[in-house]
Amino acid sequence: VLEDNLEAKGVILQAFEHFRLKSCIDFKPRQSEEDYISVRRNPGCYSFVSRIIKSGQVLSIGENCVSLGTVEHEFLHALGFHHEQSRYDRDDYVTINWRNIKDGLQNNFKKLSRNSSITFSAPYDYLSVMHYGKDFFSKNSGDTIITKLPQFQDRIGQRMEMSPLDVFKLNLLYRCNTTISFMGYCGFSNADTCGMSYRENGLEGWKRMNTAAGGPLTDHTDMNKTGGYFMHASTASGQEGDSAWLETKKMIPTRDCHVQCLQFYYYHSGGQSDQLNIWIREFQDETDTAGICLRQFSSPGRPMFAWQFHKVPLNASKPFQVVFEVRKGGRDSSGGFSIDDINLSESECPHSVWQINDFETVLTNNDFDSYVFSPRMYSTEGYAYQVILRLRETFFGVLFRLVSGEYDSTLEWPCPWRQVTISMLDQNPQIQRQMSKQITLTTDPSSSGFDDPRTVGELTRTNGESFYANSIYGIGSFLSLEEMKNQDFLKGGNAVFLISITDISSLQQGNSLPCPKHLANRYPITCPSSYAKGPCEKR
Repeated sequence: VLEDNLEAKGVILQAFEHFRLKSCIDFKPRQSEEDYISVRRNPGCYSFVSRIIKSGQVLSIGENCVSLGTVEHEFLHALGFHHEQSRYDRDDYVTINWRNIKDGLQNNFKKLSRNSSITFSAPYDYLSVMHYGKDFFSKNSGDTIITKLPQFQDRIGQRMEMSPLDVFKLNLLYRCNTTISFMGYCGFSNADTCGMSYRENGLEGWKRMNTAAGGPLTDHTDMNKTGGYFMHASTASGQEGDSAWLETKKMIPTRDCHVQCLQFYYYHSGGQSDQLNIWIREFQDETDTAGICLRQFSSPGRPMFAWQFHKVPLNASKPFQVVFEVRKGGRDSSGGFSIDDINLSESECPHSVWQINDFETVLTNNDFDSYVFSPRMYSTEGYAYQVILRLRETFFGVLFRLVSGEYDSTLEWPCPWRQVTISMLDQNPQIQRQMSKQITLTTDPSSSGFDDPRTVGELTRTNGESFYANSIYGIGSFLSLEEMKNQDFLKGGNAVFLISITDISSLQQGNSLPCPKHLANRYPITCPSSYAKGPCEKR
């Protein structure tokens, strides 16, 4: 299917991973099954509702349909979902403006009977990925749907991701008690701290708090509100080398690829040389109580005094625990390290993170049509690139370009069939409830814009670095300030962008990708003997 459209194939596979993260729905390439979905590149985006046709039920991802939300929309149709505005009770929430609908297309706005409308008694969802936009099928640019709540008039029709209510109904319909790839979330709202265990080695240890000396003053989950909690380990006392350890419950990987992603927020208010280390303890069998312990991440030294998003790729193939260690350095401290909103999943981590603090000020106070350049970043294979934001005061665009880097002589040029995904993170604390916004583009080796920047690029200088830069690709209008404020895109005023560059060249011959490659561990250090004896104690 879609043999001539690698970008569409790549986005469809991304959508499948979202279904796996948020539900028990899984997908696999057809072998000899009689009932299957045949994805085509026909004109338009469409699907039958539920299983209707044997021997290949057509689902079309045509031109202008290649976005994550649109793909999810069509597959939700195939899984049994009608449009949200087709609910039997829709007249309590929206008004259909029939006079603005194109002639012959009124049937798209028909209302279902109560018996055929699947609502699971869930509230009407203006933010459903299954809802039409305000002017869909309009013959005169006028609105075809008017929301009874005016604040949702410009928000219906979103195609970012499934909404939390979409996910709720999907899991009820398919009686999902678990998901394929989600392993757990902890926001420390309960006193049991998600069953975590503790160990102290000189420091006072990890404590559940709602404010900490030196910061933070609030948790990340309910930022700027009172009553939320986070875990904090102070480095204000103790000696250099003293530490405190916080250990998760044992996790059991189940997917074939043995890839996990740890995502969390941390706040550094300690000394310049204090460290937050992330370890993984992997157990070889049921009789192994000590496990093998390796460091996966060590935080940069300088305090940030703001909640920072971070991701740590893991590759456990056996039962494991994640361990958070705070280690006191040799400089004075009046604070420490705090962590909050931990998410763990059996999925690949985004490859790069770019956080911009106080983003609203950056957007509104810079000159119209000015630019913000990311640091030079590298793909997992070594391709160097930059993300560029084009600021327009009330909205911004997202652009991408390849730049010269230290590995260019070892890479294949032109850069062939790499799918670039740039996402602005919806910072809802629970990853399964996030509705992030993303764009994708695919490098085409026939385009000079994806050739070696040292050959086709121009010498430029940004952020104090000089390098060769290629032509830019992207979208001029990505998100507006109003859209960002309607969700958690600006948590504490800060924006987080996630970037991945994936080799999808194998999709030229097939419909699936190989397992992500395990990257070399940058921190190959085993646990100190004071910790490596076995698990921590529970409190």
